[in-house]
Amino acid sequence: MIEKLKELAKNSYSPYSHFRVATILIMKDGKEIPGVNVENAAYGSSICSERSAILSAISQGYKKGDFKELHCMCADSDQTSTSCFACRQVISELFDKDVKCYFYSNTGECLKLTVAELCPYPFSEDDLQ
Repeated sequence: MIEKLKELAKNSYSPYSHFRVATILIMKDGKEIPGVNVENAAYGSSICSERSAILSAISQGYKKGDFKELHCMCADSDQTSTSCFACRQVISELFDKDVKCYFYSNTGECLKLTVAELCPYPFSEDDLQ
């Protein structure tokens, strides 16, 4: 998976941060869906690799609960980095709580968390009532 993520990160558009991030989602049907971060001079218009992959999956017809695993790597860091809070919100909305999330450093270090561990206090539809 690490080599796939490193290769995918080459597609990142990150001229401002130089922080290339790649995500590969494994769906319950076995399909792999890639995503990379895409930055923009208007920073708020940028998108993280996790949401890039998740939105691609939804666009392809996948639904809440169809996600099996998330694999993510910053190709430019020796440290493991986890998802930002915007991504965590989307993950907590669409993934089952026991889905495994793997975060890799470019040296091969891996942090493995469930969605429940990554998002211990999710904001959900229950909070809107």
